Amino acid sequence: MEGGEKGTVCVTGASGFIGSWLVMKLLQRGYYVHATVRDPGNVEKVKHLLELPKASTHLSLWRADLKEEGSFDDAIQGCIGVFHVASPMDISTQDAQNEVIDPTVNGVLDIMRACTKAKTVKRFIYTSTTGTITVGPEPLPLEYDESFWTDVDYCKAQKMTAWMYFIAKTTAEKAAWEFAKEKGLDVVTIQPPVVVGPFVTPSLPPSAKLVLAVLTGEEAGCNLLARGRAVHVDDLCDAHIYLFEHPEAKGRYICSSHCFNIIELARSLSLKYSEYNIPTKFEGVDESLKSIPCSSRKLLDLGYKFKYNSEEYDIGDLCSGAIESCKEKGLMPSPGAFLLFPWKFHDYILCLIGFFRFRSQLLFICYDFEVSGIRLGAKRLEADTTRPNRIGLGQYFEPWPHEKQRSQQF
Repeated sequence: MEGGEKGTVCVTGASGFIGSWLVMKLLQRGYYVHATVRDPGNVEKVKHLLELPKASTHLSLWRADLKEEGSFDDAIQGCIGVFHVASPMDISTQDAQNEVIDPTVNGVLDIMRACTKAKTVKRFIYTSTTGTITVGPEPLPLEYDESFWTDVDYCKAQKMTAWMYFIAKTTAEKAAWEFAKEKGLDVVTIQPPVVVGPFVTPSLPPSAKLVLAVLTGEEAGCNLLARGRAVHVDDLCDAHIYLFEHPEAKGRYICSSHCFNIIELARSLSLKYSEYNIPTKFEGVDESLKSIPCSSRKLLDLGYKFKYNSEEYDIGDLCSGAIESCKEKGLMPSPGAFLLFPWKFHDYILCLIGFFRFRSQLLFICYDFEVSGIRLGAKRLEADTTRPNRIGLGQYFEPWPHEKQRSQQF
């Protein structure tokens, strides 16, 4: 239901991909929103929030930082609900404990203490992740539900991609449940997988980077997409609000609508964006390869319904929203275009050599994204879309000898 005034809520991490979409949905529903950001004075990072419908009357920005104890207190005063979305995402850091794990754990506890001090907060909604559920040694289950917990010791030993994020979110959620039990705070946590869809942020969200990987051949992204689970950002934010408003909501809730592999995603996107000659065969990836499902049965049994469900929408439908947002914001390369960027001089020379050396190949500018920013590199994308592509180092190209060491930097 949209319209009527519903009270004041706080959203942490409001300038991010999920946070800004959630703010937009809450404003549509008639809530007043206290949106916390690290720097309200940075116009470029908050402009998209201030331009949302009803922002002029129903939105206020508050400075807060997960690393600063007590900084959320003022923003939470007078709120009936708190949606804690903010989370450190620097998975490339060399100091995982201080940069990711400690801020995540200490931050959630600091915000929960602010909730108890405010004495007005009816429910605390914490945006967790299926990464708190699915990471552990074999044997693996046929299906995951909310009873599963990620094995922190396994993450420390294996140090897989984003291991510190899995540890941080798992430890933080367990700490949140202990705090809730001790202080009597009404807490609900929600566990989404990869969140895809359009975005209102001015910069590219990490999840949109994953979607673009299929078009551009970005190595790390394609590896992560070999098989996966996803949910549309609109469904996730609606689920946040549903769980806040539903009186019987209790405990953990997985919010996942799709299981897929990269072949399914590539086939769907190749039909929608034929100008990119998206490959649909990947060496080492079987067409029957599937992720182990994360069951949303508990959420559905509560009465929630996915708008972007797997019966009516395939994974490409979910991801196309991100691509369209990239087009609108000028974040997409032109198909087949060779664009000049401020590289070092030797990069231009290497590209020219590559052009003459590989005339039969399509020279394509692709994005080499990192969570902390964007770097650009020249990579070759085979025009023959029937040729199997490898999942691994340089899955869309064989690195030149001088590139082998350099490519590992991306």
